[in-house]
Amino acid sequence: MSQDPHALPVDRGRATRDRFGTLATGGDVDAVTLASTDGLRARILTYGATLAALDVPDGSGGSRNVVLGFATLEDYCRARGHLGGTIGRFANRIAAGRFRLDGVDHALSVNEPPNTLHGGRSGFDAAVWRLDALAADAVPSVTLAHVSPDGDQGFPGRVEARVRYILEGSTLRLDYTATTDRPTVINLTNHAYFNLAGAGSGDVLAHELQVNADAFLPVDRQLIPTSEVRPVAGTPFDFRTPRPIGARIAEADEQLALARGYDHTFVLRSTGAAGPRLAARVREPRSGLAMEVWTTEPGVQFYSGNALRGLDVGAEGRAYGPRAGFCLETQHFPDSPNQPGFPSTALRPGDLFRSSTLLRFTRP
Repeated sequence: MSQDPHALPVDRGRATRDRFGTLATGGDVDAVTLASTDGLRARILTYGATLAALDVPDGSGGSRNVVLGFATLEDYCRARGHLGGTIGRFANRIAAGRFRLDGVDHALSVNEPPNTLHGGRSGFDAAVWRLDALAADAVPSVTLAHVSPDGDQGFPGRVEARVRYILEGSTLRLDYTATTDRPTVINLTNHAYFNLAGAGSGDVLAHELQVNADAFLPVDRQLIPTSEVRPVAGTPFDFRTPRPIGARIAEADEQLALARGYDHTFVLRSTGAAGPRLAARVREPRSGLAMEVWTTEPGVQFYSGNALRGLDVGAEGRAYGPRAGFCLETQHFPDSPNQPGFPSTALRPGDLFRSSTLLRFTRP
């Protein structure tokens, strides 16, 4: 049962709430901080259901924030890059801002001409979500809800979406659900940028990445998948064994040139088992801090922070320069509504969209 966020105590021990800011339009934005028994602390904003910070014990008695974020609401509203936001209705790109579903054509908001990226000009990460539930027990959690009306950014159907952030020990779990009253398409993810050496500490090129994928999706000049599923073997996209992110990022490879680095979907191996499976593991070599990404989704978009240009100053007071963070966005495949060979992203009345992603941290 939904709760009135204003009826929730400001401080409930392992789950606290405070006012983060007020939009220019007058809407208030809150921040919720969750603290686990293992020392993990996550800060989540109602603006965009955004993961604004994630403090992780570093093994030396201290902790570090491993998520890029901003100090003020104004910074989030002004910046580009979708830092930490919950992305919807459709994560990644839809070609030409159009798709056909059940014989009906739909024209979408175009924000990366000629394509639609991350839901259009005003996606889920730019909405103020409702604080739906807050639990402050040994496994603290917060549930945020958002209603996207029929026709929002051109997408059909009234969609009710929820994301629940849960902290358990050294794991942050994100559970997504959504329903619709008309046939539509949906693809939800979180767009956190990670730096396991600490946000604002420099680039992530030395981070060692392993992805449980034997293939990836090549893209065209507009970064739309070509429909080919290409083996990673013999390419700079082979992360089947751990390799520094920067080891081959500057190679003369057509796909790397098109994206100015990595910005591609990896096709995860299917285990045939129900529940989340290990998608990727990243290790910061100096400290040994590592993060595992588990998901129920068929793909993960690895993005090497190619568009970061040092124009935005993070909460640490340092500019986020090139490769200051990496993203591992668990999701269905880009442009799926236009590519019948990809897993379907259609959601129909009476059905429930479900997706889960877990971030598990280990330290020496």
